[in-house]
Amino acid sequence: MMGKIQRNELLSLEAYYKARPDMRQRAIAERKKRTVILGEHLNLIFENKFLMQYQIQEMLRVEKIFEDESIQEEMETYNALVPDGSNFKVTMKLEYTNEVDRKVALAKLIGIEHRVFIEVEGQPRVYAIANEDLDRSTAEKTSSVHFLRFELTDAMKKALEVGAQLKVGCDHKEYPSHVESLPAETLASLVEDLN
Repeated sequence: MMGKIQRNELLSLEAYYKARPDMRQRAIAERKKRTVILGEHLNLIFENKFLMQYQIQEMLRVEKIFEDESIQEEMETYNALVPDGSNFKVTMKLEYTNEVDRKVALAKLIGIEHRVFIEVEGQPRVYAIANEDLDRSTAEKTSSVHFLRFELTDAMKKALEVGAQLKVGCDHKEYPSHVESLPAETLASLVEDLN
């Protein structure tokens, strides 16, 4: 299942219609398992190949896309969020139900995407490389969605593979929050990204 999504791994619209209920259930479970919640408003979804394949299938279904060129564009977009074996790729969401609260928070949280980190037990902290496709913040506010990449050294990968814990957090002055250790199921799923 590793590597980027290939064209022959995608289902036709007809085949996806039949497979969708099962894929959807699996995607919901996978996303839940791979989501790390920091505080009340910050969610980090650690993406993987299956979740991105599901996103592509959903886009093709919703947009009724069946032309090869358009399918290739969707693949390029979502393949950018598939881990490469030495990193984690994350969709970061700042979620506020009240629109006024959201506007105030996004103005206070400028730069938060650069203050999100992972820390493998016994290894140095790694900060996210954010929004490599385009900048999502302005001088007035940050975006509610960011795309992050965390690069791991071989020593970090080896430590995780033999059972080291992974701390995930944010040290932005307006939103200090962290999770000291991840549930075993979550950590095991993330370690799969490093093979």
